[in-house]
Amino acid sequence: MEFISQALDDYVVAHSENEPELLYQLNRETNMNVLRPRMLSGHFQGRVLSMLSHMIQPEEVLEIGTYTGYSALCFAEGMKEGGRILTIDKNEELEDLVNTYIEKSPYSGRIECVIGDAMEIIPTLNRTFDLVFIDADKSNYINYYNLVFDKVRSGGYMIIDNVLWSGKVLEPVEDDDIDTKVLIELNQMIHNDERVQEVLLPIRDGLTIVRKK
Repeated sequence: MEFISQALDDYVVAHSENEPELLYQLNRETNMNVLRPRMLSGHFQGRVLSMLSHMIQPEEVLEIGTYTGYSALCFAEGMKEGGRILTIDKNEELEDLVNTYIEKSPYSGRIECVIGDAMEIIPTLNRTFDLVFIDADKSNYINYYNLVFDKVRSGGYMIIDNVLWSGKVLEPVEDDDIDTKVLIELNQMIHNDERVQEVLLPIRDGLTIVRKK
């Protein structure tokens, strides 16, 4: 589902901050060499994530779903001095690519990449986060939200990607479409959660910003 025309989308991108050169290179390499490059945040959404990070100025960031590291590098741009990012992903095959670009960036040593199951890793974390980004397997989105909630400081933020799921949240759902069912349930659950303030932005595939009260 396209939320705006391609021409208007091109105009939006052309009038947003330019994509940093390193991220441009990572964007290009991901699209050329990695499966499902649509999973990449990309230029426009990446600039949105960077802007949000600059506004929040987090010291502690948790990212669930690293992919090729693009979004982690965007969040790193707005971190406070000495801030750090922990990013978790199951995919061992992309680890070398991710580390290569982190090492090329100004944030080497401040982004920790962990390969493993976030459902198992998150409960072991004894840290409080200013910002959590959820962009992994959709079937576990509700589980991730519940697991991290108490680890987000009061006044902290969660950003959740793909919440419009190519418009499938508005369509009849097949019985075996677990991902869409979970996203619909999550969107309603967050809307009803009196512990948070939320706004759902129609950016790319849908981006929900949650502020913990």
